[in-house]
Amino acid sequence: MKKTFRFVLILVLILVLFAAWKVFGPSVSNSQEKFLYIKTGSTFGQVKEDLISKKIISSTRWFDLIAGSMKFNSVKAGKYEIKKNMSLFELIRVLKNGRQTPVKLVITKFRLKEDLARKLGQQFEFDSLTAIHFLTNNDSLKIFGVDSNTVMAAVMPDTYSFFWNSTPEKVYQKLFDHWKKFWNDERKKKADMIQLDPIRVSILASIVDEEVNLKSEKEKIASVYLNRLHKNMQMESCPTVKYALRDFALTRLYYKHLKVQSPYNTYENRGLPPGPICTPQPETIDIVLNAPQTDYLYFVANSDFSGTHIYSTNYADHLKFAKKFAEAQDKQDSIRKANH
Repeated sequence: MKKTFRFVLILVLILVLFAAWKVFGPSVSNSQEKFLYIKTGSTFGQVKEDLISKKIISSTRWFDLIAGSMKFNSVKAGKYEIKKNMSLFELIRVLKNGRQTPVKLVITKFRLKEDLARKLGQQFEFDSLTAIHFLTNNDSLKIFGVDSNTVMAAVMPDTYSFFWNSTPEKVYQKLFDHWKKFWNDERKKKADMIQLDPIRVSILASIVDEEVNLKSEKEKIASVYLNRLHKNMQMESCPTVKYALRDFALTRLYYKHLKVQSPYNTYENRGLPPGPICTPQPETIDIVLNAPQTDYLYFVANSDFSGTHIYSTNYADHLKFAKKFAEAQDKQDSIRKANH
């Protein structure tokens, strides 16, 4: 009798240990998947099929038993991290609680809405077509006080955290909230002092960003553009022409380029373009807001190609420096052709 009892006890213990190992032991070992993506509207059955097909689990027998005991029968859309040697208990708990792995969206510099849409389509559940439809739909953008031209003004370079199944509206809302927070009372006051609103400051900052990289040069160029705006002169910014042409690889603009018909061509139209030509850097926005007061109305790149510029208060001097730079470009082009 004692032997039988001992045998049953050992058998029960073995079964308990086996069950515990199945529940709490490593189950995810063969899968090459780092994440499980559950699309919006997916059923419990579809998720189980996905877990099998991706070799995250080997069968649904134990999965169903544990899921049933944990009352897990409906899934939540999202991106879930699949750790190596993850137990079935841990896997089910993560899915049941909807413990998503955040998506890190890094905004550096985008020139076109299409570039942003492509980036969003790569990182979120929605695709790039859905993203561009939102970014170009004035009805959707109306609640933010922007339109399809100014929508990129509120997209500031930074790192943002989202859930994978966020909608384009939720993504943009977070970007917009970040932009609104940046525009505190002090910055708004400075914008009023230079007779611009936050959107127009962002547009001007985008032009300055495309003109030059050096901070000291940005300050002077910002002052030139502000002077030209306040005198109702044409901006005559080369980067706006490149934007109008959608050709950002152009290293030299000719007369034919300057005649392109586009509201973004500041050689043909007065004032700022209708929207930013890139996502402006926060520090460049501050440079515009704190631009030094100068009498400069013109600038041209230095003929030594150092990245600096020569600034002028009158057109006659500007033409002399512009001619010198053009001659340097001609010489550089001749050398380049000879080497090829």
